[in-house]
Amino acid sequence: MTVIMNDEAFEKKGFKISTDKNLLNVDVIYDYLNNESYWAKGIPRQKLARAIENSMCFGIYLKNEQVGFARVVSDNATFAYICDVFILPGYRGIGLSKWLVQTIVKHPDLKGLRRWSLATKDAHNLYSQFGFSPISRPETWMEIFTPYIKPQ
Repeated sequence: MTVIMNDEAFEKKGFKISTDKNLLNVDVIYDYLNNESYWAKGIPRQKLARAIENSMCFGIYLKNEQVGFARVVSDNATFAYICDVFILPGYRGIGLSKWLVQTIVKHPDLKGLRRWSLATKDAHNLYSQFGFSPISRPETWMEIFTPYIKPQ
């Protein structure tokens, strides 16, 4: 894979990406997913905590303050699903999402996977830079989808 974003350039500006779950600010993650995202509005906090516990999580931090997040659900051998990807509004437009996706697909525990998957309504251009494309045989995929119901 071609390197699109230079790790050192972000690190010099005080940013870091970590998979250490102890650094995650679950309040920030929950607030964004529950109130701002189009895909997880209404997610119960305890369900998010369980999802984080059972996923590989990538946090982006600026001076230890969380500014972005992504989860990867994987068996670390054949398949990975990237989800809950976001950059807080004040930090968008500087390449953090590209850096985050690049870091995820290059992670040593995820090397050599047969299939990666994700769903997006509006970030196709971001993911296509890393080799993602529309599902080649959508007729072979099925799903059960149960959206969260956000209390009024």
